Amino acid sequence: MEKDWEDWEHLVKNMPNRLAPSMAKDHPNLPVVKEEGCYYYGLDGRRYLDFTSGIAVANTGHRHPKIVQSIKDAADQLMHGPSGVIIYESILRLADQLAEILPGDLDCFFFANSGTEAIEGALKLAKYVTRRPYVVSFTGCFHGRSLGALSVTTSKSKYRKYVQSSTFAYQLPYANVRECPPGMDPDSYCVEKLEQDVQRLFRHQVTPEEVACMIIEPVLGEGGYIVPPSGWLKKIRQICDQHGILLIFDEVQTGFGRTGEWFAAQTFEVVPDIMAIAKGIASGLPLSATVASSKLMKQWPLGSHGTTFGGNPIACSVALTTLEVIREERLLENARAMGTYAMEKLQKMKEKHQVIGDIRGVGLMIGIELINPVTKEPDGEGVLRVLDLALEKGVLFYLCGNYGEVIRMIPPLIVTQEQIDEGLNMLDEALAEYEHELQRSSKTKGVCT
Repeated sequence: MEKDWEDWEHLVKNMPNRLAPSMAKDHPNLPVVKEEGCYYYGLDGRRYLDFTSGIAVANTGHRHPKIVQSIKDAADQLMHGPSGVIIYESILRLADQLAEILPGDLDCFFFANSGTEAIEGALKLAKYVTRRPYVVSFTGCFHGRSLGALSVTTSKSKYRKYVQSSTFAYQLPYANVRECPPGMDPDSYCVEKLEQDVQRLFRHQVTPEEVACMIIEPVLGEGGYIVPPSGWLKKIRQICDQHGILLIFDEVQTGFGRTGEWFAAQTFEVVPDIMAIAKGIASGLPLSATVASSKLMKQWPLGSHGTTFGGNPIACSVALTTLEVIREERLLENARAMGTYAMEKLQKMKEKHQVIGDIRGVGLMIGIELINPVTKEPDGEGVLRVLDLALEKGVLFYLCGNYGEVIRMIPPLIVTQEQIDEGLNMLDEALAEYEHELQRSSKTKGVCT
């Protein structure tokens, strides 16, 4: 172990010379040697409860035995399959099984490797089919960092700094139920505001006949884990239908059980024309898909899009096993049950911690917003401190929000009630310690003045 630590310390020290800052500067760079179930095992010999799921990827848990065996079995047959040059069973079976669980008539697939690639495919498909030049996205959404995806990503301005977008995009405000006046139904308020915002956009900036698609996260992810009213999403569907605009759902983070259904489209009962799926699809292997109806996809001919690695045969085999595990272990039901339990426990924590501004979520996609208890402003620095304190105790969370003010809680869908208790008890202690630090700091400043 001594030698391992020395080797690790050397590698970490040299990391700035080997990894780009945009890759090496994330939080917290925890050195791990193994993962299992809902836990990481650190090089320091400690076990850490993972409430990030590898950023909503390990929905079936880390190294599920069936997933590991699926990788081994698939590698005995094929390592790489440039789809189209050759064809193989796993990609065809996966397409069939995904068509069974996706909403509406979404039954045709272009497989790729990442969420960003799935978004690029969705945007290209919409523009190609409609022959229209413009896209409408929603403020706060994150769709990726490649040029096309970046042009509709507005969760943080730093992602777009110095980078000219390649897609002509306009933005509409995301639903904000907290703006709703007292006594008014939040659903009705958000729908009315949406109608006003859309009318203003179409009157002053772009005509609806020029808009190819609207793209949206059905639950705002990196932008702060905002859950919109279902009526708001249904109104967007109506507006798109009215003007012949295609509706794209970015379900990269919300898919494969995260919201308690296979997809958020089913949670909110809204069927898009195109969907981008990734993350939880293959339990950690790189795989994604742009999804649409066969009728729509058939208008996107050979040569209009392509891939070398997309739909890798091993990844497709593992995706099939992932679907099997989700069904057999009833992980959709567990996501709903454990999500409800966690939300109830967090609401009780909110009553005792003044730094908690809001608790929001659906299924096992939960946001814990921190605020300055005096100014009520978002507290991004506080989130980082709480994350560090929680990690010291043995639980890993991650952050989101425009100011980094939201702790996102996205445990594997296999998580138990005991593990929810374990993780949230450690978070409770971390929040208490942070509040004590704030009190001490406030007293010190009072003495100095």
